[in-house]
Amino acid sequence: MSRPVRLAINGYGRIGRCVLRALYESPLKDRLQIVGINEPADLATMAYLSQFDSTHGVFPGKIEQGADCLIINGREIQVSHARMPEEVDWVKLAPDIVLECSGRYSARHEIQRFIDAGCPRVLVSQPGNSATDVDATVVFGINHDALSGHERIVSNASCTTNAIIPVLSELDNAYGIDHAFLTTLHSVMNDQPLIDGYHHADLRRTRSAMQSIVPVATGLAQGVERLLPQLAGKVQAKAIRVPILNVSAIDVMVKLTCDVTAPQLNALLMESTNRYPGLLSYSNHPHASIDFNHNPHSAIIDGSQTRTNGDGFANLFVWFDNEWGFANRMLDVSAVWSERF
Repeated sequence: MSRPVRLAINGYGRIGRCVLRALYESPLKDRLQIVGINEPADLATMAYLSQFDSTHGVFPGKIEQGADCLIINGREIQVSHARMPEEVDWVKLAPDIVLECSGRYSARHEIQRFIDAGCPRVLVSQPGNSATDVDATVVFGINHDALSGHERIVSNASCTTNAIIPVLSELDNAYGIDHAFLTTLHSVMNDQPLIDGYHHADLRRTRSAMQSIVPVATGLAQGVERLLPQLAGKVQAKAIRVPILNVSAIDVMVKLTCDVTAPQLNALLMESTNRYPGLLSYSNHPHASIDFNHNPHSAIIDGSQTRTNGDGFANLFVWFDNEWGFANRMLDVSAVWSERF
């Protein structure tokens, strides 16, 4: 497109705000333009939380509050406060893509409400309930080239899927995967309370997020199979929430079809970063999770934690900023999708 791609954000929580912040630090900032935000919260709070963020710091620019808009570095972004997609005048706003970041919509008939209300295209910040709930599920760097431009509803998958799919793809292509078991160690999320309370149907999520390690359900295995169908029936996953604000990790146990040493695995993974520039990174320093806060990569492979045990068994450790990396992939998919319509 000759003009900047017009984006609107529906849901201005952790991911919505990170998407906006990430754009102002991204090389895509001249190609993409956020023209509207729909968020039920009041404008003054939206402006404040855009300027000051406990995880990612103070916004590196000027944020002002207009009558019905945020003014960021002198540019107005229209703001509405609707709770339903039908209550927003999307036609007047005229976005090319709506980034659905509220986390409320994962079934096709729910996402279709945005289309029926005048949105030409919707990029959803979570997986669809099934593959048929969206026109495509995209992990940037893996299958974004399959976008035709005719899609109306696209899923950006999940932060964990974006982190693990390139790694599993490399392992499967190089050695073949018989089985994989993935354990996600995920930072706390806003579906958990600070203190015990009636917060969720999952009883574990009624417990204080900051006092316990909390196992939760995950659809990561299904997400892997959706993107890498050759691994169908070979992947199991579980997730554990840990009491930190941001940055997560995936402990990867795989049974490969052949024996491999840790140095051979690390050499492959180090080389793979060249095939996924800006998406995969590699390090063998003695890291703690805070080292990856505000890191835009989908995944950082920690070579110091690679282990093998004969008979094709291998263990890897993958770090990722579950907010910032995923927000950057929302922008990447928006940019490549817009090139096709």
